[in-house]
Amino acid sequence: MAEMFSLWNMFRIGWRGVKLSRRVTNAAVSAQTQRRYSTECSLFGLLFDIDGVLVRGRTPIPAAKQCFRNLVDGDGKYRVPVVFVTNAGNSLRETKAEQLSHLLEVEVSPDQVVLSHSPLRVFTQFHDLCVLVSGQGPVVEVAHNVGFKNVVTIDMLREANPLLDVVDHNRRPKDLLCLYNVLPQIPPSMDLPPIDAVVLFGEPIRWETNLQLITDVLLTNGRPGNPVTSLHYPHIPVLACNMDLLWMAEAKNPRFGHGMFLVCLESIYKKITGCELKYEALIGKPSVVTYNYAELLIRKQAEKLGWTRPVERLYAIGDNPMADIYGANLYNRYLKAMHRTRVQAQGSSSSQVPGDQQCEASDDAKGSGRVMVGGSFDHRLPEGCSSILVCTGVYNRDHQDLPSDPEQTVTEQRIFHGHRDFRFDPSLTQPSFIVHDVRDGVELVFQREGWSLQ
Repeated sequence: MAEMFSLWNMFRIGWRGVKLSRRVTNAAVSAQTQRRYSTECSLFGLLFDIDGVLVRGRTPIPAAKQCFRNLVDGDGKYRVPVVFVTNAGNSLRETKAEQLSHLLEVEVSPDQVVLSHSPLRVFTQFHDLCVLVSGQGPVVEVAHNVGFKNVVTIDMLREANPLLDVVDHNRRPKDLLCLYNVLPQIPPSMDLPPIDAVVLFGEPIRWETNLQLITDVLLTNGRPGNPVTSLHYPHIPVLACNMDLLWMAEAKNPRFGHGMFLVCLESIYKKITGCELKYEALIGKPSVVTYNYAELLIRKQAEKLGWTRPVERLYAIGDNPMADIYGANLYNRYLKAMHRTRVQAQGSSSSQVPGDQQCEASDDAKGSGRVMVGGSFDHRLPEGCSSILVCTGVYNRDHQDLPSDPEQTVTEQRIFHGHRDFRFDPSLTQPSFIVHDVRDGVELVFQREGWSLQ
């Protein structure tokens, strides 16, 4: 698929003379909009990031409430399919939907929420294995919710092996001699089965404990109580959700995200073993599998709205160039490649058109998994996915000026904040449009598509 992707270059938008406004933020919009008004209204769906777009920490961004009041009719029914795609993952989607409903003052269904771990539902080959999970919040409930049946937490592992976590002196066993005398009598209920795989849901609270115990599990082939006698490599499978290096909360500057924790784990493992930490899958934005899963939910929302024609375009609104914009543009590239493959297959009179039954979400990272895409009507993937960057989160136009050179992108060329296993393509960090806030973004989309927000 990487070779296929190379055939499709993302269009570039010149930034010379671009000025942000409350209405239009791209010089090409006016002509495009006029063309759209003269044709039948097309069908589109909206993908919203949450942190930095709709909220800052627990505080809603003012424009978000007005935006969503316009997105629902008098009965509270959404006018177009809406899905929330976030790299947050330390909660259930039911909880996130309830929080969004309260903050935005519109009803949000769990079926409209994609958390970073949501696509793990399709990784059924791991669901029966004994998995060690890392993160915070209701990690056991989250793991069971996405299909894992045999779950071990970091706390469970620490309690079963009290000698492993010794960075914090106050958490060390008080009497090692007494402990050694007691350990042989640990009841069978305390025993844990060997760990078959590691699932990293999100940033944990005690990084030193999680880094130590996860490393122990990898070095001992899932048996952290045993001594390391030889290097087990490749190590047991590791699946990681949420690659965000930074994210925007109430503070004036971005905070460390789970991507920063992954950088630490990768560095520790390589320093100890001399080998690269390998991932069975990287899930969450900017991975294509996450957008494929979101498209599945968009289609279901369209069916609930009574739409009988496929969604033609997606618009992804986000604040992070390296997660939201990169991911949306990577997915756009994927959609273009799949569309071309479909056309070629139809031209050769193939009885099976790629995308009719299932679509493999490939990207620069390994093992994206498969997402079923069958629907009530003959399914056709959207024609494309446009990226819209807002200035209320990680990207802030007050601190990051638009490049004067159209060959440059909105992120620094020499500093790559994406994950290690994603090949950096600077063009993928360049948004289709830049707007001030989410309300401007939605107004722009409706104007381009010839829809009225009134």
